[in-house]
Amino acid sequence: MVKTVHAVLEVKIPDNVKVDVDGMKVRVSGPLGKLEKDFSHARGITIRKEDDKVVLDAYYPKKKQLAILGSVRSRIKNMIIGVTQGYKYVMKIAYAHFPISVKFVPETREVIIENFLGEKSPRKTRIPPGVEVKVEKDNVILAGIDVEAVGQSAANIQQATKIKEKDPRVFQDGIYVYRKYAGDKLLWKIL
Repeated sequence: MVKTVHAVLEVKIPDNVKVDVDGMKVRVSGPLGKLEKDFSHARGITIRKEDDKVVLDAYYPKKKQLAILGSVRSRIKNMIIGVTQGYKYVMKIAYAHFPISVKFVPETREVIIENFLGEKSPRKTRIPPGVEVKVEKDNVILAGIDVEAVGQSAANIQQATKIKEKDPRVFQDGIYVYRKYAGDKLLWKIL
């Protein structure tokens, strides 16, 4: 069986982005803001900056280290896209009978979902800092520079409107992601 001796992956750094690597911590700053991630959980790989690129490498990697190498590269790419273009998730409010009302309270950073399936008590979910929330008619728009925070916020909202012990193919009320953007570029959509 052939073994890989040295695996190397690179991430190119655009001109308007500044990247600092301190051990396993990567700091990325750009026109929209700053992000910092700690990759100390990624054992067996090294991260360093060379000229206009970030180099990730591992010596004698196993399958797990190769997978981690690719994951860390993708996360650094997402950080660069975030500080240059930003991310936006658009969620649709869907209901059949009881109209759902959604409010965002900036002081407590909570999304409050009222009248879901006619329930008296509202459902609430917290939004992490760095994510902007706008509610427009039947849409909830989440925007920010950290794709992980924006995606987790969307998942929290969708999970808050999950209907338990009912068939989701029949009871389709809820708030669902139907478009994802990186800047103005459409990444994903439901027809």
